Amino acid sequence: MALFLKNRGALPILMLNLFLVFTGIGLIIPIMPKFMNELGIGGSTMGLLVATFSLTQFLFSPYAGRLADTYGRKRMIVIGMLVFAFSEALFGIASSSFLLFVSRMLGGVSAAMIMPAVMAYAADMTSDEERAAGMGYINASITTGFIIGPGIGGYIAEFGIRAPFYAAGIGGGVAAGITLLFLRESLPAQAAPADSGQTAAAAPKIGLLTQLRSSYREPYFLSLIIVFVMSFGLANFETVFGLFVDHKFGFDPQDIAFIITFGSIAGAVVQLTIFSWILNRFGEKRVISVCLLFAGIFILMTLFVHRFWLIFAVTFIVFLAIDILRPAIGTQMSRLAKDEQGYVAGLNSAFTSLGNIAGPIVAGFLFDRNVNYPYTLACVVLLISFGFSLRAGARKERAVA
Repeated sequence: MALFLKNRGALPILMLNLFLVFTGIGLIIPIMPKFMNELGIGGSTMGLLVATFSLTQFLFSPYAGRLADTYGRKRMIVIGMLVFAFSEALFGIASSSFLLFVSRMLGGVSAAMIMPAVMAYAADMTSDEERAAGMGYINASITTGFIIGPGIGGYIAEFGIRAPFYAAGIGGGVAAGITLLFLRESLPAQAAPADSGQTAAAAPKIGLLTQLRSSYREPYFLSLIIVFVMSFGLANFETVFGLFVDHKFGFDPQDIAFIITFGSIAGAVVQLTIFSWILNRFGEKRVISVCLLFAGIFILMTLFVHRFWLIFAVTFIVFLAIDILRPAIGTQMSRLAKDEQGYVAGLNSAFTSLGNIAGPIVAGFLFDRNVNYPYTLACVVLLISFGFSLRAGARKERAVA
């Protein structure tokens, strides 16, 4: 509550911003299997669509992080929201694979612009002690969007299978307008040189490959590796979730929405109430390790349950672990970033995108051969991430000793 009072103008707007966008994304989740079936698209093509989104996000994220440090967080958020709105509307009207892929490319650009800027804004307005709480609130708005989105999407789909995409575009446009009108810039004026072309021109010169090559020297490099491997495993799970339960159990959009909604509710409650306490009590590394272990084990259990309520219970734990894991990693990276919040957030997004590029392609390819293969691989990869996290913790303990 103190954080809300201190930043009662900015934090709620950031939360509303992400809430509207991820409500828009959540709208389409339950109807994607039917939408893909209507267009005759299989798991491989769906995986490529997700990977296309992630590829453009990966290519643009480091530049977006630097631009957020140079030109300000607000400008990047507003532009990103407008691009997101257009991409969702384009996906809704698309009747060819070409337009679907163009839409996903624009969506990746919008994600690259929005997420680093929002995370950097949250870091600007919080102290080290408040950082976990701030990240918890930010991620809770994302989770809450997913809670409400699928239910609304199931209702809107009654007006047409493409209607949820148009609703998502409207949500993005509303978010852009609210941000433009009411959000103040968090970057200090002297750090955002509007009149100096020297600094503005210097930031884009640091290329993507240069940033990735130099990242191994940074103290957060092992965290970036964990982010990549974790994202690869989670992408295997999330990309084909709707198709998996549709093909294997015959779930309809309402069933899919029910599972996602209640899993997201648990994540939102934890993020808004005890997430900060969990991180301060146990530390980011321990929380990350436990969540990776639980996510990997319970994804594997998905292959061995058949009754609806058992499937619901297992996926509930998976979604809860994911909802705790993501803000924990974001908090860890933010603590290490110091005065390069936008840059590190951009690298975090880039490594996440690398995993999200490879994960969906592999998941779609495996799904078309056997519906169980993607989740088997997701389990293995997440357990590998768990091993990496233990190694990182042991290395830190030896350094302290």
